[in-house]
Amino acid sequence: QHLTMGFFNNLKNKVADEIKGSVLKELGLGGDPEPLTQEKFEETKPDELRKDIRMISGCADHQTSADVSNVSSFQLPDPAGRAGGALTSTLLKVLYADERKVDEDLSFTEVLMQVRNHLSKGKYTQIPQLSSMNPIDVGAKFDLVPDTATGTRRAVMIGINYVGDNPGELRGCWNDVLNMKKYIMDVHGFDEENITVLLDDGDHVEPTYANIVNAYKKVIEESSDGDAIFLHYSGHGTKLRDDDRGEEADGYDEALCPRDFASAGMLRDDDLYDILVKGCPDGVHMVSLMDCCHSGTIMDLPYVFRADGEQTEMILDPEMNIEAFIQQITGKLVDFLERVFKS
Repeated sequence: QHLTMGFFNNLKNKVADEIKGSVLKELGLGGDPEPLTQEKFEETKPDELRKDIRMISGCADHQTSADVSNVSSFQLPDPAGRAGGALTSTLLKVLYADERKVDEDLSFTEVLMQVRNHLSKGKYTQIPQLSSMNPIDVGAKFDLVPDTATGTRRAVMIGINYVGDNPGELRGCWNDVLNMKKYIMDVHGFDEENITVLLDDGDHVEPTYANIVNAYKKVIEESSDGDAIFLHYSGHGTKLRDDDRGEEADGYDEALCPRDFASAGMLRDDDLYDILVKGCPDGVHMVSLMDCCHSGTIMDLPYVFRADGEQTEMILDPEMNIEAFIQQITGKLVDFLERVFKS
């Protein structure tokens, strides 16, 4: 039996390699062993990878985020005196200190480096980063909503404190959402009626797995060409073994932890990609702010800029398996293998 299983495993791997070569050839990538350059990737990538989607995250996949116990040190709007998360608090300190928009136009690099410097002063080691579906000029003006997005501005904002969990209860996540909500309304013209808030505070919609998925699906369904979407998540993030799609170079999927994660499970990056990225209509501008641990590639976007003081431009993420990522996008290889070898 052992020899028989070994034979079929070898056969499966051989067929998978052959199909992979065929898919890459169909996509114009040739399947050759040479590294995929940014120029070649841009020339040959499917249309689905040309959407205007960006993400700001608090740390790389291997790093943890932080929960700030005293937002007064960040000089944030905090009428209730609650705590705030490290990324959200620091980003607002840079962009919205004393509840006022900064007078000068800052570039993406300047914003993220200022965030990094403030975090360093607070003894946090996490490195904020910007990822994107397309290469961005990080020297250009930082914006959450570009001038080209002249339609409706919608937001889904999720804060989970995991009240009563021990260990695991957080204190900053509700405050993150409330502070960021005020910022996007005051500075970026979001209307309250177009902002969906999920908090585990007993007053708002509970951020369960189903409610989070439904909120994400709803904002996608309602949006169209010219609209803008802002997504904000503050809570726990985690890592799980890659679920066989193979796009993670480290062998792990990143995931969000809904309030009912113990019974409903985690919300994997693959699920987020299917709902938010694949589902995003053409012409819609989307920005996601992920203030959680292991958030670096949680939306599986191929370009990255890390505010580590060394990187000066966006590059293809060296931690992502680009070929497997393209296969995930097209679905051709994965769907075939799941049908043939799932038994």
